[in-house]
Amino acid sequence: MASPRTSEQPPPHIDPTQAPVAFGSWAIPRLLLELQDAERFTRQRALAALCDLVHDHERAYDAILSGCMERLKVLLQDEDDLVRVKTTEVLYVLASHSLGRDAFLKLDIVGPLTSLIEDPVNACRKNVHQALNRIAEFPSGAVFMVSMGLVPKLVLKVSDEEESIRALILSTLSCCVSVNALPALESDAVPVLRDQLSHPSPAIRRAASSALVGISVPADGKMKVCEEHLLPILVKLLADDDRGVVANAAGTIMNTAVITKGKSEALDAGAIAPLLQLVVSENTAVCVNALRALTVLAEVPRARAQLLEHVPLLKTRRTHPNTIIQRAASTAIEVISWRP
Repeated sequence: MASPRTSEQPPPHIDPTQAPVAFGSWAIPRLLLELQDAERFTRQRALAALCDLVHDHERAYDAILSGCMERLKVLLQDEDDLVRVKTTEVLYVLASHSLGRDAFLKLDIVGPLTSLIEDPVNACRKNVHQALNRIAEFPSGAVFMVSMGLVPKLVLKVSDEEESIRALILSTLSCCVSVNALPALESDAVPVLRDQLSHPSPAIRRAASSALVGISVPADGKMKVCEEHLLPILVKLLADDDRGVVANAAGTIMNTAVITKGKSEALDAGAIAPLLQLVVSENTAVCVNALRALTVLAEVPRARAQLLEHVPLLKTRRTHPNTIIQRAASTAIEVISWRP
């Protein structure tokens, strides 16, 4: 005669590592209560469930408005590695929302988050830098980070981190430099960035060269680029396979060549020939930066004489459908054709 048996296996589609989620509007409040539980496993399960929920935009906004960010700020100091990893992961997802970024700044979550850049767990550090990078992509976030003195800490971490995290740090630095380049200059960031320009990873080269564009805007930055003998390296990068690296290299040459020393070093490095080749690029940033770099270099008589024979090539860019390229080409032709 058959007898009933109870399976020892958990029901299908139930993850034992996640806390059960309450129905409807009770889901977030229930998880927030569990985040305050003294039991470590309960906090871990609640964070795992919350991490899944906040990928839904409506649930993410519910979590932010329900006070989730305040509780996550406390959990950043938790002794458990998994709790810190999941906490930073939730914060990284919430940082993709404008309401979440506002909460980061209003509740001063950036400070405690920054303290974890020395965390021993790689996954935690990566989540931290992903969150910081998302915040820095917006001017208000970048200004906040610069004001709290984060730039020197980021500069020190560039050479120590693994590739995936290093690219994030450099990207965040680039955002911070775009609003204020002086802290990076005072932290001696230029030699650090120079060393990353030869890295085999395109993402790292792209982020490092992007930061140099911002650093070369102020006069002190232009001089520092010249002092570190970066222009010959940047000229070589004009032939890089990555279009972002090429555009950034041309942009840094353009900025640095505003000063006399920058013009002289760029011309000595042979910048004109590769820049002329980039004029016909269909990548807008590459083409425009190359045209503007040539315009600045054309202020030197010997460069202007060399560029005069290439005016027909530049005139072809005046019929380009993109008005930015049209204006850049017209300005270049005007400067090159100028007679004293």
